[in-house]
Amino acid sequence: MEDSINPTPGTYESPARENHIGGEGGRAMRLLLVSLDWLRDKDPRVSLGHGSLLARLQQVEGLEVLALRRAVNAPGFERRELLGAVVDATRGAPADLAIGVYVWNDPDVRWLIRQLREQGFAGRILLGGPQISYAPAGIARVYPEADVLIRGYGEDALAQVLLCEEPQAIPGVVWREGLDLGMPAQVALEALPSPLLTGVLPVQAFMRWETQRGCQYRCSFCQHREAGARLQRSTLSAGRIADEIEALVQGGARDIAVLDPIFNSNPDAAAILRRFSELGYTGRLSLQARFELLNDDFLDAAQRLDVQLEFGLQTVQRAEMKAVQRINNLPKVAREIEGLHRRGIPFEVSLIYGLPNQTLASFQESVRWCLDRGVPVVKAFPLMLLRGTKLERERERWGLVESAGPIPVVVESDSFTRAEWEQMRELAESLMNHNTERGAA
Repeated sequence: MEDSINPTPGTYESPARENHIGGEGGRAMRLLLVSLDWLRDKDPRVSLGHGSLLARLQQVEGLEVLALRRAVNAPGFERRELLGAVVDATRGAPADLAIGVYVWNDPDVRWLIRQLREQGFAGRILLGGPQISYAPAGIARVYPEADVLIRGYGEDALAQVLLCEEPQAIPGVVWREGLDLGMPAQVALEALPSPLLTGVLPVQAFMRWETQRGCQYRCSFCQHREAGARLQRSTLSAGRIADEIEALVQGGARDIAVLDPIFNSNPDAAAILRRFSELGYTGRLSLQARFELLNDDFLDAAQRLDVQLEFGLQTVQRAEMKAVQRINNLPKVAREIEGLHRRGIPFEVSLIYGLPNQTLASFQESVRWCLDRGVPVVKAFPLMLLRGTKLERERERWGLVESAGPIPVVVESDSFTRAEWEQMRELAESLMNHNTERGAA
């Protein structure tokens, strides 16, 4: 694609002030917000994170927001087409560019912003998302074409940056060649506008939804904790949650996947479920939960609905639990499994293969432990070394070796060979096939 954005391709200077200021006595701002998702067939075309950013940016006076969405796993996805779409969208008037960076789109983002700079794109490039938020200090060196990096929840920080004529001290914001303290952005979560209630995310049959963000646990493989610190759990406002439940039910949502890392860590979890019941909701609710936090109040409320509880047990082996700081109270877990069976509440358990200290035999034992207790759906997923996690920093300690490809997974370690990992993968696939045969996939 030969299009260029200004007459001097291949050069780049920091954006001049007039790129962002215009009009008589006012600010003329344009932003292209790019969402590069990994979508499954039934996913909404607008992701919840993208929708939340759009809803917040609607509150910025004088800002024109253009949204561009692509699924990087779609059969027809092409980088050149994406580049051309960005060029076309930013042609004719100065614009900034903001992109969320995830493990699945990181190579595409790096390619895109490099191509844009080579073609002379003179707007500011702003990056956020997990690949930025959880990276150690100095992440700007990984994305030299970017002007601004935003760590943490980006809604408020992005809005603040867009109002800046010059770099300013904003918590969580790293300016090009500026100081990086590795600190997350601050956000008034309870005050954020709802993408559902503002119409940014139209209600459809399948919806992704949230009531809180963050997690109080310290699993070393998980990005729900801040790098070097515990990420505190924060809930959305009770009023917003109640209004969104009504919108979901009245709008005809039939299958709602709640994205909370641990839904039943919310003190209002049972009350939220009761609200769905009061409104006569008969669709499916998929909830990620923790066995140790189950109680009768929550289970009584869940029993009145079509609920699928999803438990990330990960392993039942003590040495593996300690290695990844994910200690399960197995006697409690076993009792809760029995209770779920008595109540007839559908549930599933997920495990991880490729963990430190894991062997083929120990993984087989974790699977057998679940099956012996009648867990109706058992799933197993390969370990990923997500950027900024404690386990990523400790890879050499455990001899963790990753695969090639856009989404690397651990395929070898000091405790298992590549051949043994292949056997674990085959066992995981057999579990998936078994779940499909039972109609539980």
